[in-house]
Amino acid sequence: MKRSIPIAHPAEALILARIDPSVRARLQRLKLMVFDVDGVLTDGGLWYTEQGETLKRFNALDGHGLKMLAVSGIQVALVTGRESPIIARRAAELGLGAVMQNVRDKGAVLSELVTRFGVALEQTGFMGDDLIDLPALQRAGFSASVPDAPTYITQAAHWVSERRGGHGAARECCDLILAAQQRLGVFFQPGLLGSGPVQ
Repeated sequence: MKRSIPIAHPAEALILARIDPSVRARLQRLKLMVFDVDGVLTDGGLWYTEQGETLKRFNALDGHGLKMLAVSGIQVALVTGRESPIIARRAAELGLGAVMQNVRDKGAVLSELVTRFGVALEQTGFMGDDLIDLPALQRAGFSASVPDAPTYITQAAHWVSERRGGHGAARECCDLILAAQQRLGVFFQPGLLGSGPVQ
């Protein structure tokens, strides 16, 4: 996708005001951002129909954030321990080609993605919320989590969102990355993401 031209905006300074300079440096290097699904892009709840189908609730703010990263030239991938056609459909709606499901070893998959996209681990971020995410959180150059994750997970992260998983946490993370790279301001111009729905 076409990379946006940096445009300074006051919102960037506001977002970065309480961010430690060492974390900001990590954010500035990012070229690939990987997100867990359950508990990060959703609230972690699993709804079952009488037919046994699993339903998930996604947040439109998060979808818009993932799209903004992609438009800015930052690769986006989804990695989940579960497998569901709903996840594949959501990724397709957002134009994300890198979706890895039924993953048991997220640390190993992070290494695979780094090779696939030709980036270094220090240029890669990961956002997760549970034990299965810990190996990836520990390897990524930037690690993020959500406030409702277990304490031993949030303590392993470089940054923890204020919003809960499935309630805009991923969007908060996306805005933070874009602000650190001075790429959020361009989205205050109308029409960058097109006229159709992107959430």
